[in-house]
Amino acid sequence: MKRPEPQRGVLEIEPYVGGRASASGAGKAYKLSANETPLGASPRAREAFVAAAESLALYPDGGADELRNTIARRYSLAADRIVCGAGSDELLHLLAQAYLGEGDEAISTEHGFLVYPIVTKAAGATPIIVKEKNLRTDVDAILAAVTAKTKIVFIANPNNPTGSYLPSDEVRRLQAGLRPDILLILDAAYSEYVSRNDYEAGIELVATCENVVMTRTFSKIYGLAALRLGWMYAPAHICDVVNRIRGPFNVSIPALKAGVAAMIDTDHVDAARTHNDKWLAWLTEEIGNLGLEVAPSVANFLLIRFPMEQGRTARDADTFLMKRGLILRQMVSYGLPDCLRLSVGTEEANRLVVSALAEFMGRKAGA
Repeated sequence: MKRPEPQRGVLEIEPYVGGRASASGAGKAYKLSANETPLGASPRAREAFVAAAESLALYPDGGADELRNTIARRYSLAADRIVCGAGSDELLHLLAQAYLGEGDEAISTEHGFLVYPIVTKAAGATPIIVKEKNLRTDVDAILAAVTAKTKIVFIANPNNPTGSYLPSDEVRRLQAGLRPDILLILDAAYSEYVSRNDYEAGIELVATCENVVMTRTFSKIYGLAALRLGWMYAPAHICDVVNRIRGPFNVSIPALKAGVAAMIDTDHVDAARTHNDKWLAWLTEEIGNLGLEVAPSVANFLLIRFPMEQGRTARDADTFLMKRGLILRQMVSYGLPDCLRLSVGTEEANRLVVSALAEFMGRKAGA
C-alpha cells in the first residue's frame, strides 16, 4: 500500500533522548543529568516572564529587535548580524537545512553533541564522525576528513559531554585549513563558564571570516532552558539566508522578555559562574580521590569514567545512585558506555553525590 515516505536519512535518525528527570522509588530527587544551572533563572528574568502574561494574545516581534540589541550592546556586536531562535538547536537545524543537501557531508567529532548528526541526516546529508584524541577535538583529524563533499564542520567548544575545549589558536588553525565554501559552526553553549586565557567563544573569528558562525544559548548559565531561547552571530550573508527560512515568529514574547532581563542581570551570571568554579573544582578533586577517573572540564559538568568490572561499572553506579535520588546521565549514546556525566548542582546535591559514590566504591568521602 502506498503511503507518504520521508526524505532520505530521516528514518536513519536515532531520536534524541534527554537526561532523565525523575528517580522512581526514591524520596527527594536531584536532577544532575541535564547541565542545568543550580541557581535557576535570574529574579529579573522571572519577573519579566510573569509580566509577559499581559501579552499572550499578541504575536511576538518577528525580528527579536529588543533582544538582539541587548545582546549586541553586551558583546559590542552589530545587531543585524544576530539571529535569535527557539534554542540554539533550532538555529543548528536551520543552518543544516540551508547549507546541506543530498550528497553533502558534515563533520563532527565522535563524542560531540548528538544533535549534529541529527540535523545533518534531516537535511538529507551524510554525517562524518571524526575520532577525538584523549576526549579532545583533533584538528588534524578533522582536516584529514574533509572531502569535496564537505559543506559543514560542527565544533562544540567547550564540548559536551567531555568538558574539554579547543584553544583559540587551534580553532583558528582549523578555520584556516578549511575551504572558504565550508561553513564552520562553533557551538559555544557553555562558553560563559570558561575562564581560560587561551579560549575564545568565536566572536572574533566570526567578525573576520565569511564562513564561521557562533551559536549561543540561554539554557545554561542564564537558566532559561524551559523557554527555549538561543542566538547566533554570523556574517551578514548567512544571517540573510537563515532569516529567509526561519519561522516568522519563532521566539515567544515570554522568552524574548526574559532573555533581555537575563542578559542585563550580569550579577546573577557572575554568581552562577562563581558557584560553578567552586564546586567543579571540589567535585573533580573529591571524585578523583575515590579512585575514579574524572576528565578535566571547563564547563558545568564532569565526565566520570568507571571500571569495567562487575559491580563497579557505570551502569552499576547509575542504578546505585538512582536509588538514592541522584540522577546522572548515562553516556552510551555518546559512545562512552563506561562513563556517567554529572552536572554541577547545589551544595547539598554535590555533597550527596560524592558521599554516595564513596559508598559505591567502598571508600570514605574525604579520605
